[in-house]
Order: sequence, then structure tokens, then C-alpha cells
Amino acid sequence: MTTTRRKILAGSAAAAAGAVLAQPAAQAHQGPRPTVVLVHGAFADASGWSGVADRLVRAGYPVIAPPNPLRGVASDSAYLASILATLSGPLVLVAHSYGGMVITNAATGNANVKALVYVAAFAPDRGDTVPALQYRFPGSTVTPEALEFRPHPTGADAYIRKELFRDAFAGDLPRATTTFMWAAQRPLNAAVFEEPSGDPAWRTTPSWYLAARNDKVIPVAAQRFMAGRAGARITEVAASHVAMISQPDATVDVIKRAAR
Repeated sequence: MTTTRRKILAGSAAAAAGAVLAQPAAQAHQGPRPTVVLVHGAFADASGWSGVADRLVRAGYPVIAPPNPLRGVASDSAYLASILATLSGPLVLVAHSYGGMVITNAATGNANVKALVYVAAFAPDRGDTVPALQYRFPGSTVTPEALEFRPHPTGADAYIRKELFRDAFAGDLPRATTTFMWAAQRPLNAAVFEEPSGDPAWRTTPSWYLAARNDKVIPVAAQRFMAGRAGARITEVAASHVAMISQPDATVDVIKRAAR
């Protein structure tokens, strides 16, 4: 692991502490940059942003990758909003997958948020639920039957089944990588599937969208629909659902365009 990578807020504990990374020398030469907030989705954690964060830090951007609790749309959004309230200056929010539900709600009313970037992510309108968007068009292989539900004291958590994980979630990554990703996946509270989204920040905040053409979680047709409805500037790449891992350069390029 490189020295730069050790500095990245990929781990949830470091992110929760609110640390922000930057390259002071790069900033001195290029001027102040907006803070980029990287929000992970379900069945994953902030480490999925490591390649993107590494590139952004080296380019002089302050970066924070806070943990997404994955407990509920309203509660997750409130948690992220509380983190955003501690950050000064302009912000660019970047989300993957379910993280899009969170930034769409957390950014509402925050004048510091200057841009929203969706990476193979949900970009909901008011009243939308995850299943309503995910299954609006055919092509998703992460159906209820693909999930394993494990009960906990207040409900149940959803995990993608081991035999389906790589093909459905990250088919363009090495098998050894996806084996660990499955083992370390962060579950989504099953109650999230029924929770509607609130007023979308994209109505008043400019947005960008990186669509993954080979996505088997959120079909690309759904991504194009959401991006078009939000008026987002859309870019497409040949990638699985985890486009930020398999296509970090393309992801960073979209983030930089949003930051400008």
C-alpha cells in the first residue's frame, strides 16, 4: 500500500472522525478546490472509493469519504447532512448506487453544495423508492431472490448471495477481489426498500451522471432515465455497477468537470 493510499479516508472509522485530506502544495499552485464528499452505497463501504480518492488527493482536492449507515433513507440522509454541516467552503457530493438516494436528500437546502455527481447511482424524485427505480426497466439481477436476509433485533439486513455477487455487482473485477468484497459487504436494512425519497436536491443544484453500460444492479436504461429527468450532464462507460473501482480515471474526470 502506498503512502498516499494510507492517507485516504477509505475506512469508516477515520471518515466518521471527520478528517479531510488535501495536498497543500497542489492547492498552493492551483488555488483552493472544493471539498469532494464520496458517499458509498449498499453492499459496500468507503474503501470502494480508494482509487478515486487517491487521484483526487494527488490533484489537490480535499476529500472526505464518510460512512453511510445504510439504515434508512431519511436517517442516512440526516446523518450525512450533519457531516456536511461541519464542512466549510464549496462541496461536491459524489455518490455510488444507494448513496445517490442519500445525497439527493442530504444536499437539499445546503448552499455549500455546488454540484452532485451520480456514479451508477439512484437519482430519485420525491416519492421514489429503490425498487421503483431499480426495476423500472428490465435488466437488474439483484432481485429479492438474489438477496439473503439476516434478522437483527429491529428488523432484517439484506446481503447479496455469495454465488451471485461477482456477476451481479462487480463482474469486471478480479475474482479474488470480489470474493473479499462479498465477505466484507455492508448490509442494507430491508426497511429501506419501502422508504420513499424526499424533495430532490438536483432540482436546484447542477448534477452530473456517470452511467455504467454493463450494470446488472441498476440497468443502464434506468440510469439514463434518472439522469435525463434530473437534467444531469451524462457520460457513459463500459463498466459493471462498481464503475468507480473499474474505471477510476473516467470517474475522476466527471468529478473534476463538476468541480469546475
